[in-house]
Amino acid sequence: MKTCVVTSPLHYEIREVPVPEPKDNEVQIKMMAAGVCGSDIHIFKGENPNARYPLIPGHENVGVVTKVGKDCSAIQVGDHVVIDYVMRCGECYQCTHGRGNVCEHVLVRGSGTDGGWREYWCVEESYVYKISDSLSWKDAALIEPLTIGEHSTARGRVCADDVVFILGTGTIGTIIAQACKLKGAKTVICCDISDSSLERSRQFGADYTINSKTQDVAAEIQKITGGHGCTVAFDAACFPGSLTMVLQPGILCNAGRVVPMGFCTVPEQLTQQMINGRELDIIGTRMSLNQWIPTAQKMAEGKYRLEGLATTFIPFRDIHRVFDLIEHPDESAKKMVILFDEAE
Repeated sequence: MKTCVVTSPLHYEIREVPVPEPKDNEVQIKMMAAGVCGSDIHIFKGENPNARYPLIPGHENVGVVTKVGKDCSAIQVGDHVVIDYVMRCGECYQCTHGRGNVCEHVLVRGSGTDGGWREYWCVEESYVYKISDSLSWKDAALIEPLTIGEHSTARGRVCADDVVFILGTGTIGTIIAQACKLKGAKTVICCDISDSSLERSRQFGADYTINSKTQDVAAEIQKITGGHGCTVAFDAACFPGSLTMVLQPGILCNAGRVVPMGFCTVPEQLTQQMINGRELDIIGTRMSLNQWIPTAQKMAEGKYRLEGLATTFIPFRDIHRVFDLIEHPDESAKKMVILFDEAE
């Protein structure tokens, strides 16, 4: 079989390796589709502090089960499945207190250990979840990013009377907008420097858009909210200084919540006054937990808008195009999905 390996920043190889056989507690999965995440891009560019090399990237993975180990019973040959990428011990404080996504010994497929950009993969049955056969592989590849929207908005305690500000309208920003609307948020305001991304965000729940390149963000929010400010803000842009930007006066109201989404390691100019002057909550979020099955169910029930969420579909045999687009971004390629032969 073929597998894609990032050997070091900005270098990758396509290798021919034997098809793996499942251990007693594992299932063998023929990969059908794999999303390309921003973290995959950072891994290739050497910008992900959690990555190690050489590495098979990919954590947005769906496929069909082709073999099962002798100790497996919940998953059967022929099942369509999505793969949980958060490997946890189940015994530490975090795992026993409902925070297994930040397990003391957490290991993440696709960054800390090998992921799913390969034709076959063997995974422990406990990390594999059955999904509806009615879902196309193109859509099913979006389950993982949708779980991020569900988890981060749960962490941010989004509810019906919230006025939400989202900085950054890439795929995750638009997914957060949609998740907020599904939770009944009163108003969603999206902000970016790309007019095409802002226009796209309106399809996924944005009531208002602000271009921070040409508009005063705080002033626009004050106009939209009648001088009150937003109740919760998501930093889905995650550039050096973006968290400071979200915390500037005029964006968040007193008692507001801030949910930063990224792993930017550049220090920012934050002060205690910026937080305590308004008694803000700064709420971390990482990956997701217990969202796979409910998210796949919502997708099967048609509760998400999916059309236009993924924009660029690339056959695995042409995976060089993924890396070409990483090195030479195209404004139209908002979200890439890799399709394996039978899913095209």
